[in-house]
Amino acid sequence: MLAAEFVLALWRIDAPEPALIVARRGAALFLGLGVMLFLVRDSRKSPERDAISAGMAIACATLAALGSHEWLLQRAGAGVWLAIVTELALVAAFVRARLAP
Repeated sequence: MLAAEFVLALWRIDAPEPALIVARRGAALFLGLGVMLFLVRDSRKSPERDAISAGMAIACATLAALGSHEWLLQRAGAGVWLAIVTELALVAAFVRARLAP
């Protein structure tokens, strides 16, 4: 939320005020999701844990696909690969959590 301009610059995306507003709002949503995931991190195997893991894996995979798409269309710079790699690592972690006993 505090570094929206930095992230957009890293991705080589212009940072007009509307883009910064959307980036900061997205960051607030990710902060809330992060807190929620932190609080349920030690939950036992359950349908709820499976649902959270599946939903987050799908969300992260979609973000990685969108980032790759924007990079291929040259609408985002090579810095977007930092996000893509992180998102793919999160996909693997959430799939592992879903498959764990």
